[in-house]
Amino acid sequence: MHVLVVASQKGGTGKTTLSGHIAVQAERSGFGPVVLIDTDPQAGLSEWWNVRTADTPAFTQITDSLPKTLTGLSQIGVKLVVIDTPPALGGSIAATVAQADVVLIPCQPSPHDLRAVGGTVDIVRRAGKPMIFIVNRTRARTRLTADAAIALSQHGTVAPKMIEDRQDFRTAMIDGRTAVELDPMGKAAEEIAGLWRYLADRLEIRRAA
Repeated sequence: MHVLVVASQKGGTGKTTLSGHIAVQAERSGFGPVVLIDTDPQAGLSEWWNVRTADTPAFTQITDSLPKTLTGLSQIGVKLVVIDTPPALGGSIAATVAQADVVLIPCQPSPHDLRAVGGTVDIVRRAGKPMIFIVNRTRARTRLTADAAIALSQHGTVAPKMIEDRQDFRTAMIDGRTAVELDPMGKAAEEIAGLWRYLADRLEIRRAA
């Protein structure tokens, strides 16, 4: 079983939207069963899942402790767990990151977001976990987007597929769907599919190691 933790010190980077979209795309790509866990007190991912009509991905609460919950999920054959985290740093985030196979760090292409990324990087490095940056909510063909990718590459690996700021992401999340379910042939769906292919390759590399 693989554990993907989506983490960022900065609020508003799109962690919840990415968590839901990645989980759905993984299921659609045959990588299930996939389970979502929401550790954010704001419970945005939980609320999205509660209005969702599709049976997958599954959702679970943490029972007793995160390690025990993950052990139980592994025992019943879950292949991927995607964990959304709150926009704050502290012991709870460090404990969650400690359970990750890979940590995905979304970052918007803005100076404020780039300055805030250091705290998340420090936690991931202390835990000794691989991390992947995703430049999220971008504007097409802007100098700032390119500069953000270059700046993030100084800290670690940057996903080659950026996610643009598209209305399909916001519209789909209102009623528990994702962009691919709203418009399977749309640009937003294409971007998420590309991101998942990249993440799946990274997770498969770790499984084979």
